[in-house]
Amino acid sequence: MATQSSKSDLVAALARVDGKAEIVGGEIVVRRTRSGRAYADNTGFLVDLPRRKSFSPDASYHVGPPPGPGFLQGAPIFAAEVRSEDDYGPLAERAMAAKRAEYFAAGSRVVWDVDVLREELVRVYRAEAPDVPAVYRRGERAEAAPALPGWMFSVDDLFE
Repeated sequence: MATQSSKSDLVAALARVDGKAEIVGGEIVVRRTRSGRAYADNTGFLVDLPRRKSFSPDASYHVGPPPGPGFLQGAPIFAAEVRSEDDYGPLAERAMAAKRAEYFAAGSRVVWDVDVLREELVRVYRAEAPDVPAVYRRGERAEAAPALPGWMFSVDDLFE
């Protein structure tokens, strides 16, 4: 579903949309995949790894039943980790690489390393090549394939 209109009309129309929708490029975009759900910060995922029993990414997409009370079961297929001030330097880089490896071991397909504080970019890591990220900068659209084929996010939108 896509509709062109003025900003105030778009916001009003967005409020009437049944389901998840966004305003992108001056249009209301509704995408229904019925294959999973997007989750924001503070969503917990239970996993069964030797050193790790849960994840709580900053944003994620999980395939499976909607959550009941408590945690979701299994790793999200897509996870975004946004760096904080303490996420820089050799020790932090090793810790983040270890966490990405755990995501992939648990079944995640794509993990984003989002750097809004220093380099202003998104590194996209995939389970198929976990040490070779695609890098997206301002003016580009980061993607999350193969976890979410066709889904993109403007890096510039991280700063507005």
